[in-house]
Amino acid sequence: MSYVIIGTAGHIDHGKTVLVEALTGVKTDRLKEEQERGISIELGFAAFKLPDGTRVGVVDVPGHERFIRQMLAGVAGIDIVLFVVAADESIMPQTREHLAILDLLQVKNGIVVITKADLVDEDWLELVKEDIKETLAGTVLEDAPIVPVSAVTGQGMDRLHKVLVEKIEETPPKVATGKMRLPIDRFFTVTGFGTVVTGTLWSGQLRVGDQVEIMPERINSRVRNIQVHGEDVAEAVAGQRVAINLANVEVEQLHRGQMLAEPGLLTPSYRMDVQLKLIKSVTKPLKQRARIRLHLGTAEVFARVNLLDREELVPGETCLCQLLLEEPIVAARQDKFVIRTYSPMFTIGGGVVIEPVAQKHKRYRQEILEQLATKLKGSPAELILQHLSQQGKLEEISGIAESLSLSREEVQEAVDNLAQEQSVENFVYDGLTFVIAGDTKEKLADELVELLSRYHEKFPLRAGMPKEELRSKMFSSWSARQFNAFVSMLESDGHVKIYANEIATKEFKVSLTDRQEQIVKSIVAMLEEKPFLPPGWKEIMAELSLTETEATEILGYMMRNGLVEKVSDELVFAKSAVERAKKMLAKYIKEQKTVTLGEARDLLGSSRKYVLPLLEYFDQIKFTKRIQDKRILF
Repeated sequence: MSYVIIGTAGHIDHGKTVLVEALTGVKTDRLKEEQERGISIELGFAAFKLPDGTRVGVVDVPGHERFIRQMLAGVAGIDIVLFVVAADESIMPQTREHLAILDLLQVKNGIVVITKADLVDEDWLELVKEDIKETLAGTVLEDAPIVPVSAVTGQGMDRLHKVLVEKIEETPPKVATGKMRLPIDRFFTVTGFGTVVTGTLWSGQLRVGDQVEIMPERINSRVRNIQVHGEDVAEAVAGQRVAINLANVEVEQLHRGQMLAEPGLLTPSYRMDVQLKLIKSVTKPLKQRARIRLHLGTAEVFARVNLLDREELVPGETCLCQLLLEEPIVAARQDKFVIRTYSPMFTIGGGVVIEPVAQKHKRYRQEILEQLATKLKGSPAELILQHLSQQGKLEEISGIAESLSLSREEVQEAVDNLAQEQSVENFVYDGLTFVIAGDTKEKLADELVELLSRYHEKFPLRAGMPKEELRSKMFSSWSARQFNAFVSMLESDGHVKIYANEIATKEFKVSLTDRQEQIVKSIVAMLEEKPFLPPGWKEIMAELSLTETEATEILGYMMRNGLVEKVSDELVFAKSAVERAKKMLAKYIKEQKTVTLGEARDLLGSSRKYVLPLLEYFDQIKFTKRIQDKRILF
C-alpha cells in the first residue's frame, strides 16, 4: 500500500518515543513541557519513506495512565501497532491496559518490540519474552512477531525494519471510496494561514476546495489547503495523516473529539445501539445504568449503559446494549469504541457500534435483540432486507449504502441477487436505481389500489386522484422522487394509470349516466345559444336543478374533456366560443395592433360583464397582454 499509519502502545518510560526517533529521525516530544519532563503529553507524529516509495506515518502515543485518552486518539485509525515492552521492566499495568484496548479495537496487525535490550542479559531477555507470550495469549497480538532492540546502540533495529516492511506489505489499503471522515486530534493556528486541524483520514477522499462539516456542532467550512507529511497536496486519501487548513473557522470553535466529514453525512446522537464486551480481567460486573466514559475515535463523552437483556454484564461476556450519552456524538456503523470507568478511570470494555442514531428501546424485547443481532452480523443481503422492511418504502441504492455503511458495489450486488430471488424489486427512475422489499411493494400496491377505488366510487367523473392528494394520504414521509418512482413502478407493472397530475386504477374509465349525459348536452346547448352572452353558472344550476356537488363534478368533467372553459368563478364559456373569440381578437389585433375593452365588446357583440372576465382570462393564459387600457397579442 502507498500510505501506512503506525502507532505505538505501551507503558510509560518504556522507550516508545526514543524508538520512533530511531526509526524516523524525528523527535516527537514537540511541546516544551514534554521536553522538560521527558514524556509525551500529547500525540507525537513523525514520518519516513520506504525504498519502494511507501510513505509511513508514525503516531507516538503517551504511556502514562493519565493520558489514556490521548492514547485512544492515536490508536484510532492505525494500520500497524508497535507494542513496546521495556526489557528491564517487562509487562506493567499500562502495558496490560493498552493491550486490552488494542484487543477491543481489534488492531490485529502488530509487532512486539522489546526495547532497552542492551540493559539486560540473554537469560533475563528470554524470561521477558515468555512473560510477553503468556500475556498476549488469546489476544489480537497472540501471533505477533517479537523483536528485541536497543534504540540507543542500534541492536536489532535492522531486523525490526525488515519485519516492519513485511507487515506493511501484508497490510490491506484502507477503503478510499467511502464517505470522507476524519476524527480531529489536534488543532492550532498558523500565522498567515489560520486554523489548522490534524488527524488520520479514516475513509474517503479529501480535496482542496471541498465543503466540509465539523461535527457534532455542524460547523460549515471549506478546505483551503492540505498537507500530508509536511508537503502540500491537492488530495488526501484514506489512511493518510493530514493537516488541513480550514476557512471560516476559529480555533475557539474546535476541540478534540470533533469529526470532519462530508456535509450531511453524519447525524449527532445521544443514543447508540452497540455490542459491548467487558474485559475478562475486570474485577466486578457492569451494572445496569452504570455511568461510564465512552471513547470513540478522538471523542470522550460520559454515558450510561442500558443493558437490553440482563441486569449486569459479567466480566468476559458480551451483550447487546444501548449507550445513553450525556453529550451528542457522531459515529458510523461498525465503528469500534472503548469504555472506561467513571472514577477512578481504567479501561473495562469496548465493542462495536450497531446503530449510531438509535431509537429508544424497551428492555427484554426479543424482536429488538434479533434486529440488532442481524444489523451486527448479518450479510449485506440480510441487512438490506431488514433495512427495507423497517423503512417500508422505496429506497435509492446510494441511500441504502450510506445508511448501512456498505459500499455501493456491495449493495448493488446484494440487490441483484435478492431481485433474482424475488425478495426485492428494483426500478430505474430519473437515472437512479430504487429498491423496495417485494412484500412491502405488494402491500402498498394493494392499499393504493383500494384507496383509488374508493376515490373513483366517490368521484366517478374525475379521471383520477390528484398525485399530491394521494401522496399526502399514503406517502407523506416519502420524498417526491421516491413517490414518483414508486407510482411509475406500479404503472409499469400494470397496477395503475398515470395522467399528467392524476392517478387511476388500471380498470377505471370515466362514464356518464344517462341523466348526466343529458345534463352535459343541455349545458353545451345553453352556452352555445348565445356564445358571448352565456347564462351564469348559478343560472345553469338552477335551470337544471343541480346540487352544488353534482354541478362541481359535471363542470370538472366538461373542463377536462374540452367542452367548456371557466373564465371566472361565475362565468363559463363553451370551448367553441372561446376558440372563436381568440380567432376574432387575433385577426383584429394583427390589423389594428391593439384592442381595447370597448373594441372587444363591439367585436364580439357582447357586454362588459362578459368581455372583461374573458379578456382577463386571455391575459392569464398568456394569449394577450395588457398595456394600460389596451391589449396586444402575447
